[in-house]
Amino acid sequence: MSKREVALILNINKPYDRKVVAGIARFTRTHRNWRLYVEDEPLAKIPNLKRWRGQGIIADLDDQQVLDAVIGLKIPVVNIGGAIFDESWTHDTPYVTTDNEAVASLAADHLMDLGFINFAYCGVRQSPINPWSRMREKAFRDAVVGRGFECSTYFGRHTNARQWESVQKGICKWLSALPLPVGLFACNDARARHVQEGCRRLGLRIPADVAILGVDNDELMCELAYPSLSSIALGTDTIGFEAARLLNDLISGRRVAKSRQRLKVPPIGVVTRESTNTIAISDPVVARAVEFIRTNIDTGVRVADITREIDLSRSTLDNRFREILGRTVHDEIERCRLERTKELLSTTDCKLADIATQTGFGTVQYFATVFRQSTGQTPGEYRKSNMSPRLA
Repeated sequence: MSKREVALILNINKPYDRKVVAGIARFTRTHRNWRLYVEDEPLAKIPNLKRWRGQGIIADLDDQQVLDAVIGLKIPVVNIGGAIFDESWTHDTPYVTTDNEAVASLAADHLMDLGFINFAYCGVRQSPINPWSRMREKAFRDAVVGRGFECSTYFGRHTNARQWESVQKGICKWLSALPLPVGLFACNDARARHVQEGCRRLGLRIPADVAILGVDNDELMCELAYPSLSSIALGTDTIGFEAARLLNDLISGRRVAKSRQRLKVPPIGVVTRESTNTIAISDPVVARAVEFIRTNIDTGVRVADITREIDLSRSTLDNRFREILGRTVHDEIERCRLERTKELLSTTDCKLADIATQTGFGTVQYFATVFRQSTGQTPGEYRKSNMSPRLA
């Protein structure tokens, strides 16, 4: 088996890129003929392309310097950046990247499931390297407006810590005008922390007044934030693995389907921490019932348990659930049960039988049938494509 020299031109000091590299590393464990050029020093991350004799490159082509260096090379290049979705992008380079519409849809579902009727999005000022911010804003707004709600948006002039006071002045002015309580989606974890500081300065309570959800699930930063930050975990490991698999096929001269050369990877899911640990439901009975469901989802909770706890008939409770959430008590149990199974599949190595028992499905067969009907994947397929890199 011939050796393959592959350059990874990424910012591996950034958590997102490091997680992508973890996916590439997972691919190389079964393809021992790969040899990687990868440097954490920014000035050295691009090899001397006049002397380097590699067979392929995986790169973040959002960086103009990297784009200028690799476009036109006579070897395969796979892009993991997001600028391909910008109108100015004219290159026909294969890519594997984040599905930003799916990220925003997941954010909207999470905040709406908490019972919010007021919504906001905080992005960053548009530039050639961050079209994803506007894409997430549009998809989030569409999801919220499509359900009959309104969404306030803010981008600001500055996002750099060097203009910290200017950043905070703009955010505080925007936050102070929002109707409360509000479910707020930030374009990434860094922006979410900017919003947290603005809330602190204004005396707004998190999550009671402002529930904040970020993106990237930078675990260190999310846990350092106060209160700890809920965030959407992206499929970065899958992005890395699929980018490596695609590049390997291109180097081998294999025919690759167009769909694999234009691949958008969905997020893994919401990692809930303190910043969205709330229920913004105006009906105290429904709020209490939802809290009971979420607290007891691992005990096989049933509708009868809830009606007994709340001391209301099933028909009365169903009517109040439909009015507030647009679904029945049973629907809410099934939704929470399914979300819990996704969490267990992606973050643990629990056996399917144990997950089925823990979440009240009973048998693996029934669990697998319901899961596939809801997601289009078997539990095993979902676990394979969404498992945390630490468990892979």
